[in-house]
Amino acid sequence: MGLFSKKPRPAKTVAKPLNGDAQSTTSFNSDKDTLKSPTSPHHTIQSSRMGNRSSGGSTLPPTPLTPFSPTMIPRADLPKPPDPNLDPAAYLRSLGAVRERSRIITDKAMRNKLHHFDVDMNKFPDVVRFVCGIIKTRQLTLARAQRDYDAPFNSIPPHSRYSHFCVGGRDRIANLLSTFDDSVDTTEKCRRLIDLFMISALLDAGAGTSWTFKSAENGRIYRRSEGLAIASLEMFKTGMFSGDARNKFQVDKEGLSKLTVEQLAKGMQSRPGNEIAGLEGRAELLIRLGGALQKQRIFFGDEGRPGNMVDYLLSHPTTQASSTPIVILPVLWNVLMTGLNSIWPSRTAIDGVSIGDAWPCSSMPQVASSPTSPSFSPFPSTTQSSGGRGEWESIVPLHKLTQWLCYSLMQPMQSLLKVNFAGSELLTGLPEYRNGGLFVDMGVLNLRKHDEDRGLEHYADYCRRHNVRSHEVAPMFEPSDDVIVEWRGVTVGLLDKLCDDVNYALRADLHGGEITLSQLLEAGSWKGGREIAEVSRPNTKEPPILIDSDGTLF
Repeated sequence: MGLFSKKPRPAKTVAKPLNGDAQSTTSFNSDKDTLKSPTSPHHTIQSSRMGNRSSGGSTLPPTPLTPFSPTMIPRADLPKPPDPNLDPAAYLRSLGAVRERSRIITDKAMRNKLHHFDVDMNKFPDVVRFVCGIIKTRQLTLARAQRDYDAPFNSIPPHSRYSHFCVGGRDRIANLLSTFDDSVDTTEKCRRLIDLFMISALLDAGAGTSWTFKSAENGRIYRRSEGLAIASLEMFKTGMFSGDARNKFQVDKEGLSKLTVEQLAKGMQSRPGNEIAGLEGRAELLIRLGGALQKQRIFFGDEGRPGNMVDYLLSHPTTQASSTPIVILPVLWNVLMTGLNSIWPSRTAIDGVSIGDAWPCSSMPQVASSPTSPSFSPFPSTTQSSGGRGEWESIVPLHKLTQWLCYSLMQPMQSLLKVNFAGSELLTGLPEYRNGGLFVDMGVLNLRKHDEDRGLEHYADYCRRHNVRSHEVAPMFEPSDDVIVEWRGVTVGLLDKLCDDVNYALRADLHGGEITLSQLLEAGSWKGGREIAEVSRPNTKEPPILIDSDGTLF
């Protein structure tokens, strides 16, 4: 009856300990009787991640060790997701729904039946070779003068915000920890890193082509995700997000409630000629975070600190059920989805319940409209459903930022407190423009002509409205546009397939192990998407499809 089983698992399924987040080859699969959208009988993906997810009560293969996991993780019986016919909003907010629903779009892609992209799977082996080359090749870059990863690639870290703080080969997080005095215990150090990582991950939306950040630490110039990471770190170190004069190294409800757009602009060095995209949206997101921290005391304590989730997770009954600290991922997921629900802009909702990063998509099953059961528009900015039977089927949940937070917040808990996470194989590849751009630039996904023309018109209008000089032209769409939703949905499935194919291609180097999905994101697909963009569009280095975002999604 216990949540955890101490029974040893077969050794043959884990040839040797692996680094990276635990990403086993099992996959999530709800009770098929409750899922009304069947997979295609022509389904051709043989990915274990796509086809064999286990739900609560099932036997899961062992979870590989991570570089932060000192012991083998016992098998955990994960809870089943909600029944979408009884509680569609809860189902679409669940982590398992991301892979389950994206699979429908990916099945259509395998048969070249997408609405906005022509799919050429003959180009997929080129992507596999390109990513394998990135993982295997030793390179020197201007941003990071260090080697890539040697076989069997155990040294590849998990994908998380942590790596962006290490640009230039400097471990700024280790340096930060070294500045804390001896009175700061390990748990408080972890709380502080979670405070920092949450702020930094939420600020990690596209910065735009012109924005740069000059570090006060060494005077160097940084851009994009690394620039945003260092900017967030330097603001954190000044106490910008703290309302406690005794401890500037924290984020809390009081500090965020006093934050202004002008303060954030100064901290991020955003000014005429160096504007950061979506500044107001970023500031509003952090201010709303302060409200959520105050409201959700069960997770964030009376102080209203993100880092206080450590205390909640460690004291949770499911964590206490084991002799070693093992957090089941759905518990962390609930903290982030429930605790941060109010910070997101109004998007898709069912019966007044905001679903977050989830959108209607024309490639999903559609329900005919009726007076009592309104259908969804394929291009809404906000969608409100009455919760009628089957309407949830037209929505694809993606939850990119929440997953990015999971990947990022797990790292300090693993490294400092030796917390293990069971069920992290439920996390998917991140549906964002670097991972998705890889498949577009490599010719697997090809935007159809009428959509390309529409996107180019949007980009021209954007340049006029913002007085932007177009160095390189690319189609642009709103985040809610059906093109973007379909692109992101298929990216989730293609990343699963890419991970399996890369493992097969590198099998001789892996010596019986495997590269996890998290390691693939870190060392292969995200990096590959950026590198191919730099080659394809050397002036802007932007992705092949642009997103007119407000700084709160990508």
